[in-house]
Amino acid sequence: MSKALWVFIPAELTLVVCLLAGVAVPAPVIWGAEAVVLTLLVIETVFLRRHYKAARRAGAEPRAALARAVEAAVPATVRRLLVNEARGLTSLVRWVARRKHGVREGDLAAPYTGPQTAMMYGFLFVSVVETVALAMLIPWPLVHRILLVVDVYGVLMVLAMHAGCVTRPHVVGADGSLLVRWGVLFDMPIAGGLITAARVERRYPDGSLVKIDEPGGTLDLIVGGQTTVRVELSEPVAFVRPMGGRGTATVVRFHADDPAALVARLGEIRKARAEAADEAVGEAVGEALGDVSV
Repeated sequence: MSKALWVFIPAELTLVVCLLAGVAVPAPVIWGAEAVVLTLLVIETVFLRRHYKAARRAGAEPRAALARAVEAAVPATVRRLLVNEARGLTSLVRWVARRKHGVREGDLAAPYTGPQTAMMYGFLFVSVVETVALAMLIPWPLVHRILLVVDVYGVLMVLAMHAGCVTRPHVVGADGSLLVRWGVLFDMPIAGGLITAARVERRYPDGSLVKIDEPGGTLDLIVGGQTTVRVELSEPVAFVRPMGGRGTATVVRFHADDPAALVARLGEIRKARAEAADEAVGEAVGEALGDVSV
């Protein structure tokens, strides 16, 4: 039942947008859609209340109980899609304001949009051309206005996806940590102490955005059909796929527009940490020898 609700809600939102755009939707369609959504909302409310009470009886705090009820009522894929869309719209604001997400003072931001920028703007151009062409070819005002709403939303999502990639670059932290990202869809933090090696390695793997070699624990985060950086880890690090699936990897290969700079920064921080550790050991040994001589 919850899945049915999350199918009808987007349809309801589309109907509202059409009405706001001046689309003349027949009254029976409006009343029928409202009746279906209202019925599903009532059923879903009962479902949420039941899970909330069960969580409270199990000893959960009110906020935790509500979170459990929502997790039980809303499919994980739907939650993930809603979160990704919200982050995408937020990225549009950051893009306009020229602000980066998750980049602090002393961090190195490593962009990765080079190979895909032309493709993104190509999608945007095609969407705009499609909107204009349909406006000229479709003679039915109702169909034309509905498609106009859908096309405008599509253009907005393409811009949001690109804005997410621009405003959420890879980040090499001042402490040697690494944050591997792709827009709002992928975010993999790696502690600096787990990185054993990093080098420039240009590859052209086949596959979708995220590709994992399960036996070897090798993760490929592919941008524009390529990866340019290879990072090896001392132990498996967990990551979350764009649609919520989980996995682990001991080798991460991803793309950076300037891979040499990213690898050099990681090397500098690792070298500085090793020198600091050696110096600390030397001081400790010197103090121990001093105590013995005394």
